[in-house]
Amino acid sequence: MAIWVCSVCGWEYNEEEGYGDYPAGTKFEDLPDDFECPVCGASKDDFEKQ
Repeated sequence: MAIWVCSVCGWEYNEEEGYGDYPAGTKFEDLPDDFECPVCGASKDDFEKQ
């Protein structure tokens, strides 16, 4: 499991915890292509694996 960080605002998506409609264990690459940072709206391409 990994943590992905938004390079714009620093929000973290933790694969182990999931987020919103995405249950715990959902890998970042399995999120839809149009996934956006819930804080700043940055695109999935703006996330970096920590």
